Amino acid sequence: MELIVKRLLFSSRWLLVPFYLALFAALVAMLITTIKELFDFLPLVFTASPSYVVLRVLTLVDLAFIAALVVIVIFSGYKNFVSAVTSGEKNDWPEWMGQIDFTGLKLKLMSSIVAISSIQLLKNFMDVSQFTNRELIWMVILHLVFIITGPLLALTEKISYGKDEH
Repeated sequence: MELIVKRLLFSSRWLLVPFYLALFAALVAMLITTIKELFDFLPLVFTASPSYVVLRVLTLVDLAFIAALVVIVIFSGYKNFVSAVTSGEKNDWPEWMGQIDFTGLKLKLMSSIVAISSIQLLKNFMDVSQFTNRELIWMVILHLVFIITGPLLALTEKISYGKDEH
């Protein structure tokens, strides 16, 4: 009975696969959104104001950051929680792919969230007339929470494991 329970629990990791497939579908949606954003933006490039161009470029950068974050979660999550990733040709793998553990994944996620938050905050401040002072203050507070949380998470991990692995 114990062996059956162990096998069942060990096999339960495969229940994560649909989540990673959903993230793959979300990545495709992000690509479609990026292409749509680019085609909406390009015809206006010669007539738009510089601040409008910067806002649209920041939107593309934001989409790229989010897509990269999704890729990190897919690869690292699958490798760490489901199964080893093997490839006949490992030369084209990203450098981090074989090295990132769950702690590294959390830190990369937090860093990406801070970067995304920074871009969003910059976009909002470039179009400040669309927001009330109260909304802007809350955006800054939320961004500061993200900034503070990252180092605290890293410090907690370092204290927990007693070493610096990253």
